[in-house]
Amino acid sequence: MRPHLFVGRAEAPIAFVETVAGGVRLKSLDREALRAGLEPGLTLADARARVPGLETYQHDPHADHEWLERLADGCQRYTPSVALDAPDGLILDIAGCVHEFEGERRLAADLEERLARRGLLVRHAFGDTPDTARALARFAGAPAPDERRAVKRLPVAALGLDDDATAALSRAGLKTVGDVMARPLSVIAARFGEDAAMMIRRLDGSVKGPIVPRQTVARIGVERRFAEPIARTDYALEILSELATEAGIQLAERHEGGRRWEARLFRADGLVQRLRIETGQPTRDVAVLMQLFRERIDSLADPLDPGFGYDLIRLDIALAERLDATQLKLEGGQKGDGQDRDGQNRNVAQLVDQLGTRLGRARVRRFAARDSHIPEQAELMLPAADAAAVSARPAPWAAPESGEPPLRPIYLFDPPHPIESMMAEVPDGPPHRFRWRRTVHDVAHSEGPERIAGEWWRRQDIPTRDYYRVEDRRGRRFWIFRHGLYSEVETPRWYLHGVFA
Repeated sequence: MRPHLFVGRAEAPIAFVETVAGGVRLKSLDREALRAGLEPGLTLADARARVPGLETYQHDPHADHEWLERLADGCQRYTPSVALDAPDGLILDIAGCVHEFEGERRLAADLEERLARRGLLVRHAFGDTPDTARALARFAGAPAPDERRAVKRLPVAALGLDDDATAALSRAGLKTVGDVMARPLSVIAARFGEDAAMMIRRLDGSVKGPIVPRQTVARIGVERRFAEPIARTDYALEILSELATEAGIQLAERHEGGRRWEARLFRADGLVQRLRIETGQPTRDVAVLMQLFRERIDSLADPLDPGFGYDLIRLDIALAERLDATQLKLEGGQKGDGQDRDGQNRNVAQLVDQLGTRLGRARVRRFAARDSHIPEQAELMLPAADAAAVSARPAPWAAPESGEPPLRPIYLFDPPHPIESMMAEVPDGPPHRFRWRRTVHDVAHSEGPERIAGEWWRRQDIPTRDYYRVEDRRGRRFWIFRHGLYSEVETPRWYLHGVFA
């Protein structure tokens, strides 16, 4: 099914205009303006000369696209496979979805009724292929009982070719799609291009054009429809809990758990409200999921408003991962055993999920170790949910010996701070005095160097770094390095990379 949308009202003619090559021209018109003899491409001056009462508005393609996206959201109540046919159309793959409406005709009637309540007129058509439905919706006056005969009566513009190819077909005496179908495809391809032959194959059903849904269909989805819209948010959450239980049963059969969950609440007036949550670990725990959904609702800038009520609630699992059964802790288990550590890990994961849901997943971050000898590249700052999923057993961090100070500061400056002046032994001696942030530090103790070479397999001209752990006379400790040896650069520079706590 493919709706073709038009907006209009029974008052003064309306036109949307745009500036083209320094002149203002008509972009799109309502039915009243078309009846008055206006057409797209006409200059605004000529249009006003013909229809003095014409109302004009500036064409805003971005607003049109956002409106089309909102309509596509609403059409997902009929099928999860909805594709945009910009600038003013939608393609719905309703195969396997019409049983909810007892047939495709009632589905189309329900769609027309909902759009009519929003002041929209819709032209729709059914087709065995997306291209057939699209052509019939755009160029046929009404739904046709005989699809193949209706396609043959369409003008050649229904092939969707460029203006030059369409004009060439018309000049050759081929006025309808049926005229083109009556010719050998080899002749059509040789004279008018392969695109014309391919569109004929798509319209006659020998080749099925692809549908590219605007959203990937979820692996598992459950929904609940209501004969009478529900207007209480608490009851909607109860239904969402029941849907999470149903989805959990399907996940258990696959030995999986969900990590990305999306709830969509379809209001009776066509508005779709979305609630998305994400967990660091796969889960089927309904209590945990509902707690996260409530956290999401509490963090919304605009409170959840059921309006005239919800007539459909859907829960989709966008990402699922393997989740095997876990051993329950036995009574009498000793504190500090592996079971307690697993419980602590679960508590931390739940805390991360709650904070990420309330504050935003990108605002809750975690360090993840990375296999690199370059200090600033040895760890990554990732969203905590992503970092938890990188590896169930993250790479171990380098730890100092017992009783020894840390080898490196916990926090590194990015980028390292340049040292204003340095006094050190030449060519590779430790620092004795340096100035940083307009303060002079006399070094009392130093350890090093820890020599770190550049990534020679990527670039040959990266200078070597000599790192020192130093302590000034006031007890403050720093991690500084000389960037480049005297054999590599003429004058090495010094940087402060971090401060020890």
